[in-house]
Amino acid sequence: MEKQSESFLRLVTIMDELREKCPWDKKQTIHTLRPLTLEETYELTDAITDNDWKGIKEELGDLLLHILFYTKIGTEQNQFTLDEMINGICEKLIFRHPHIYGDVTVNSEEDVKQNWEKLKMKEGKKSVLSGVPPSLPAMVKATRIQEKAKQVGFEWDNKEDVWKKVEEEIGELHEAIGLNETDKIEEEFGDVLFSLINYARFLQVDAEGVLEKTNKKFISRFQQMESIALTKGKNLSDLTLGEMDAIWNEVKKQTQAT
Repeated sequence: MEKQSESFLRLVTIMDELREKCPWDKKQTIHTLRPLTLEETYELTDAITDNDWKGIKEELGDLLLHILFYTKIGTEQNQFTLDEMINGICEKLIFRHPHIYGDVTVNSEEDVKQNWEKLKMKEGKKSVLSGVPPSLPAMVKATRIQEKAKQVGFEWDNKEDVWKKVEEEIGELHEAIGLNETDKIEEEFGDVLFSLINYARFLQVDAEGVLEKTNKKFISRFQQMESIALTKGKNLSDLTLGEMDAIWNEVKKQTQAT
C-alpha cells in the first residue's frame, strides 16, 4: 500500500510540474482534453479486445493521467480538489453498497443491481434511464438501456421469447422492404438491431465486443486477400468476384486451421 501511495503521489507531482512548466500542458482545457480522452479510452478498449495486458497497463496509465489533469484544472477553477473527487467516489461506493457497509442482505448479483437503481432514484434521478450517457455509441447505449430497464422488472422471461421478438422484427423489416418505404425500412432495421442486441444480452454476449472482434477478423482476412493478389501481380479490383471469393475461402481455411 505504501508503494502505491508513493507512485500515485509521484504522478500527482509530475502533473503539477507539467501544468506549471510545459507550454502544451499549460494551455490545455477540459474541452481540448476531451477528444484526447476519448482516443485514450478507445485505445484501452482495443487493448482489452486483444487481451493485450501490456497495452492495458499502458492505456490505464494514460487514462489516470487524464483524470489527474481534469482534477488539476478543476482545482484551478475552484470547482473541486483531488481529495474531494476521491472522497466523493468513496462515499458513493459506500452508499450504493449497503449490503457491505450496512445491514441490507442480498442473495445475488441481480439483487445488487436492483438496489443500485433504487438508491440512484433516491439520489434524485427522475428516470432509471437517466444514467445512460447520451454520447455512448449506439450499440453500447442499447445494451445499457436494456440492462437498466431490467432492474425495474421490464424484462423478457427467457431467451426463446427474445428470439421470437427478433424473428417478428425481421418479418416487419421484410414487409417494409416490400413496400419500399424508406422511413419504415430504417425504423424496422433499427428495431431488428435493438432486438438482436437484447438477444445477445440474454446469451451473455457483449454485442459491441464481439462485433469488434468480427471487424478485426474481416480486416485481417481482407488484407491477406490483398497480399495474395499482389503476389499474383494484381490488385483486388483486377479480380472477378469469383476469383476474390476463392481467395477469401483460402484465407478463411488458413485462419481457421491456426
